[in-house]
Amino acid sequence: MQVIGHLGRDCVTNTVSGKNVINFSVAHTEKFKDSQGNLVERTTWVECAYWTERTAIAQYLRKGTQVYVEGTPEVKTYPKNDGTTGANLNCRVFSVQLLGSKSENSGSAPSQQNNSNREQTVSQDISEPVDDLPF
Repeated sequence: MQVIGHLGRDCVTNTVSGKNVINFSVAHTEKFKDSQGNLVERTTWVECAYWTERTAIAQYLRKGTQVYVEGTPEVKTYPKNDGTTGANLNCRVFSVQLLGSKSENSGSAPSQQNNSNREQTVSQDISEPVDDLPF
């Protein structure tokens, strides 16, 4: 199973039977057109359990962070209060990669400042004379 999405909440690190597990939930959203041509957005929540000795990644698994997760899918059913059966999609994670965060994508103040510095450098380079070409 492969999932790309944003974390719905900060991860929680626990120790179970002497082993570390990092639990987090990922919202995988897909957009598509229905039979009438209307744009539809559907979000599937995946509950993830990452059993690992390398828990240093936990500090980066914060709400809004975009991740790529690979693992084994599991569907767990449970009885609901109304008597029907509900289901959760779970993933036993064997690999997780950080793709970014919402603050990076929306442009936080520090990265905007860095971008403006880069833009200044680029515009200065462009305005320089082009007659000093090395060939």
